[in-house]
Amino acid sequence: MTSEQKLGFYATPPHQCSYLPDQQAITLFADPNFPKNMRLYSALMNYGFRRSGVHLYIPKCENCAACISLRIPVNEFMPTRSQKRILKKNSDLYVSEKPVKFSETHFNLYKKYLHAKHPGGGMDNPTPETFMEFLTANWSDTIFFEISLAGQVIAVAVTDILDDSLSAVYTFYDPEIPHRSLGKFAILFQIIQTQILDRKWLYLGYWIENCKKMEYKSEFKPQELFYNNAWHLSM
Repeated sequence: MTSEQKLGFYATPPHQCSYLPDQQAITLFADPNFPKNMRLYSALMNYGFRRSGVHLYIPKCENCAACISLRIPVNEFMPTRSQKRILKKNSDLYVSEKPVKFSETHFNLYKKYLHAKHPGGGMDNPTPETFMEFLTANWSDTIFFEISLAGQVIAVAVTDILDDSLSAVYTFYDPEIPHRSLGKFAILFQIIQTQILDRKWLYLGYWIENCKKMEYKSEFKPQELFYNNAWHLSM
């Protein structure tokens, strides 16, 4: 990359918001043809961006600022009683790091999760190609944390390792064992991994105050929220 190369950004036309009914959304993408690496990725995450496949994006809606990037400062994190119970309840689970390659087991679990959690949402008929395109990028340091119970895979937490942080890209799990609270367990596990790897933050993606599906993110405290072009601590 030469000093003359500058990263450009491209806005989409208005489209239906995925989270708030009757809202039109605009998404700003970093130039898909610009060469990307972990340094650039880390820098853009610090400005509220997010990764989906090889694309780095941020919501830039004209009349709405509801999507707020959220991260956990892991060294200040204090688990609640409920979160401690989740960790204790799942102490019999085995977590292993898997390479970023296609797995039929992971794909079938992903389909089962989408059919239960996001029916009719446009993602519930994936192919092996769209599965890998959504979760991975050839320039990203990504890990599939495979969570198993008695030898059976029940969850996968897709996690990016950045310069100063980890990013919880996507987690999918068996929806037939809700008493395990596997989504919350995955976040708690990733917080611990962020501490072990001596990184400062775990990014949890976007949070919307009035979106019921995102309420769980507000349970992890303290947290930092990105708005007005700065991070703000929330206790």
